[in-house]
Amino acid sequence: MIEPNAPYHAHIYFDDAERAAATELREGFGRDAEILFVGDMTDGAAGPHPIAQYEVHFLGAAVPAIVAMIEATGLRALVHPLTDNDLADHTTRAHWIGEPVELDVTVLDPPGVNQGIPRFGVSDY
Repeated sequence: MIEPNAPYHAHIYFDDAERAAATELREGFGRDAEILFVGDMTDGAAGPHPIAQYEVHFLGAAVPAIVAMIEATGLRALVHPLTDNDLADHTTRAHWIGEPVELDVTVLDPPGVNQGIPRFGVSDY
């Protein structure tokens, strides 16, 4: 069960051929009141993410709507909660949309020290 006020992220992945769709989705997120933050589009590796992506922040109550928006585009994405266990958030607690991307989990914070919590709704990778 998803707690309605729990913090969540989605990482939207794209390649050159998908850039236009990713940009359009990002602009849509920017107009959605349920989205707390829309990050910059990165063109390379950032944090555990080995390919181009951007991040959006929202609360648990918005998860079904956000997932539906992403699925409608055909883009790949990782949707996960933001807890004090960064590794679990990006692996066992994560929901993949489309083909999963192999993450570099060696750069994730150790359990109990998730630096993503302080930056929730403020910044991205």
